[in-house]
Amino acid sequence: MTSTPFPAPPSPDLPPAPPQPGRPPLRRSGTDRMLGGVSGGLAEHTGIDAVLWRVGFVALTLAGGSGILLYLLLWVLLPSGPLRPGDEPRPVDRAVDRLHTAVSTLGTTPRQR
Repeated sequence: MTSTPFPAPPSPDLPPAPPQPGRPPLRRSGTDRMLGGVSGGLAEHTGIDAVLWRVGFVALTLAGGSGILLYLLLWVLLPSGPLRPGDEPRPVDRAVDRLHTAVSTLGTTPRQR
């Protein structure tokens, strides 16, 4: 039977390890966008190139149409990322942001009778 050694406890003489950088939040990209910024946002979050995400959405679309549905759902469900300085949101982005706000607050406010 082989045994694996237990890791040694950290030595008080060694400095603590630097904190690992976390992933950026999952949101639509305000800078890397072709349509809605979904692929750019997924690329920023996962570290996988946005072109590969776009190819994946096209492949899913050609394989049965689910790529379009998935992209539209993510466009509405993901919050918008920050824009470049001086850029204004497009009218379609404003509409999607309003829809995102409506969907994200759907079950949070109590109804009054």
